[in-house]
Amino acid sequence: MRVESFWHGARGVLRTQAFRIVLIYVFVFAISATVLVGFTYWNTERALDAQTDEIIEAEIVGLTEQYQRMGVRGLADVIASRSMQRGAGSLYLLADNLGRVIAGNLDEWPQSVTRDGSFIEFDYQRRVQGDLVSRRARGKAFSLIGGEFGLLVARDVYERHLTRQLFTTTLPWSVGMMLLFGLIGGALISRNMLRRLDSINRTSAEIVAGDFSRRVPVTGTDDEFDELAENLNHMLDRTERLMKGMREVADSVAHDLRTPLNRLRNRLEEMQRRLDPQSAYADDIESTIAETDRLIATFNALLLIAEADSGAARGAMTAIDLSAVVADVAELYAPLAEEKGIALVVRPAGVATIEGNRSLISQALANLIDNAIKYLPEGGRVEVGVGETPAGIDLTVADSGPGIPEEDRARVLERFVRLESSRNSPGTGLGLSLVAAVVRLHEARLTLADNAPGLKATISFPRPMLRPQKRSE
Repeated sequence: MRVESFWHGARGVLRTQAFRIVLIYVFVFAISATVLVGFTYWNTERALDAQTDEIIEAEIVGLTEQYQRMGVRGLADVIASRSMQRGAGSLYLLADNLGRVIAGNLDEWPQSVTRDGSFIEFDYQRRVQGDLVSRRARGKAFSLIGGEFGLLVARDVYERHLTRQLFTTTLPWSVGMMLLFGLIGGALISRNMLRRLDSINRTSAEIVAGDFSRRVPVTGTDDEFDELAENLNHMLDRTERLMKGMREVADSVAHDLRTPLNRLRNRLEEMQRRLDPQSAYADDIESTIAETDRLIATFNALLLIAEADSGAARGAMTAIDLSAVVADVAELYAPLAEEKGIALVVRPAGVATIEGNRSLISQALANLIDNAIKYLPEGGRVEVGVGETPAGIDLTVADSGPGIPEEDRARVLERFVRLESSRNSPGTGLGLSLVAAVVRLHEARLTLADNAPGLKATISFPRPMLRPQKRSE
């Protein structure tokens, strides 16, 4: 478990924006530093090569003058004299066309050196304190006038060669170390930022779940996260006050409006009973009662939607069996379906337990079944079922009616939205809005799909979290 937790935390850190920014910065810095150091070394090496080449050219001019004035014998004496000087780092070799050494401090003509007069670096061997060692030199070789003899003038650049090897070996390791330390630093920075963001996300999730008393923790460091937390807390305070005010208004409306509407309806019914059924006012009173019923239904639906969206009903959630809820609601609508000549079929299912508010789920299912029956012609079919999936439990209501066009399926979930085809049918346009609010309260998912023909509405509930059982004493 500790290993899994470690890898989970590591993956979380690697996915953070802070880690990506640090990683990009480290890569840019490493590339920039590599290019800068490489350019500096390359420019320095060019300057040293140019200085070496100037010294070699100057020696070649002097030796050429000696050759022109004294011939090969005199040139050999000069080279032999210069070769005896120790510590100068100059290399000389005068040889004939067969490669036989005439004078110089090299034992043989290097194999990779040609007499084309161009500068070249080559390896050579020389004795140092009796031992034969391999060295590196840079020089120029050419044929003397007549082409019978070749002259090689060079400078020992072994120290610079070692520096180049050290540079090419050290630079990749340096870049690797920069990247490694950059990754470690990025992970530490990201972990700190992720810890602060996690606290904000946890608080936000608890607020979304309905606990409006929660506030984002402030560490007291007065940094950007503390400033963000304080602003969020101020916003939450204001939002809580506004919601409290809305709840008070809703309670007042519930008390001051719903009761008079019910009282008005009762009086209309009493008046209807007193009137002669043949009276001219009887139809008007019946229409008024129907309008009053629609007002009360609209009012009750709005209160239910507000209750679901506010999260106040979350405290009443318990473990419920969806199959039992389906059976109860289907039994309630069976007479209506039979009256309209519609087959209401409940697919058999076993126990399907979820965590939810039974009253609101029953109301949402009733709205789906009521809509299906309302728009189905005689001989239609409504099928209700519960099924388990890998992700949770699905509650499905499918009908064989006209369905809802795909482009309108998201719009019909809004309040008071009614399609043109249903304008002449009774309703408030709040049925599917209530279903959507109940789905949001239960953190479920509502899907409206084509049933070919008809509409298939599916509410996908997540699997309930297993609560730890108390140990028996």
